[in-house]
Formats: sequence, C-alpha cells, structure tokens
Amino acid sequence: MTIGELAARFGLATHVLRHWESVGVLTAAERVNGRRRYLPEHVARVTMILRAKEAGLTLDHLRQVLAAPDADARRELLSSHHADLDRRMREIEMAKRMIEHALHCPEQDFTRCMVFQEIVAGVAQGAPPPTHADPPAATPPRERLARARTRPPADGAAPNASA
Repeated sequence: MTIGELAARFGLATHVLRHWESVGVLTAAERVNGRRRYLPEHVARVTMILRAKEAGLTLDHLRQVLAAPDADARRELLSSHHADLDRRMREIEMAKRMIEHALHCPEQDFTRCMVFQEIVAGVAQGAPPPTHADPPAATPPRERLARARTRPPADGAAPNASA
C-alpha cells in the first residue's frame, strides 16, 4: 500500500507517517520504484502508535519502548507508564462520579449537597469515590434529598437546610 493509502486509512496526513519514520517509531517502508510500500505490519504499527499516543506516551518514550533490547528492558520502560495510567484512570473515575452526582442531584446548588461534599472530600484526600446503595437515577429526588439531609456531615458542621 502507498503512503497515501496508509495515511488515509487512519485519517492522517502523509507527513505524519514520514515524521514517525524519521524519529524511529515507524519502520521504514520498502521502496518500489522510489515510492514507499507499506505492509500489513505497518498498519499494525500505526494502530499501536495512535493508541499509545492516546494513552499518553510521547513519541520519544514510544521509540525507547520499541527500541528496547529485550523484553525485560521494555517491561521496565512500560511499568512506570502503566502506574501513571492507573493514577489517571482513578482521577477520571473520581471526576466522572462528581459529574454523575451533579447530573442527578436534587439540590438547587449541587455543591452544597452533602453527598457531593462527601465525594469532593474523598477526591481531596485521594480516596476512591464513595459508593451508595442506590444509584442516583434509581432513587426519586425527594427521597435522595431526605436521605442527604439526615446524614451527619463529614466535617461535623450543621446539616444543609436549603432547598
């Protein structure tokens, strides 16, 4: 396949593939009559490069991983990135939990909601987001509000009486 065909397959500009070749993350294509000819393994490599970039790997880090002399060296390079991905996934899960609560919160100002404040307190402390027996959508808003008002606040302050 030509450089144009490979680039089009992924919605890339051809100069991107040339750049990846120049920095060493894409193996050079065989040339036939002066034109690059890409093989199925190039398709796999481009797929892997795109996914690795989405996961936060830089081209330099990716080049180091691909050029690692053996599996142990590659594992060592990838282990720190794996830990970083785990941390980022936890942060995303916490942010998602906050948004999910805000979407279904019966309080006029969700930031004053005791359940939301519990979630925020957990985020600030690095704790996993709290889970509740009933998902927000399954519990009627008035019932959720009543439950939230009867829970003692995490910081010992008086319960929120607004709304």
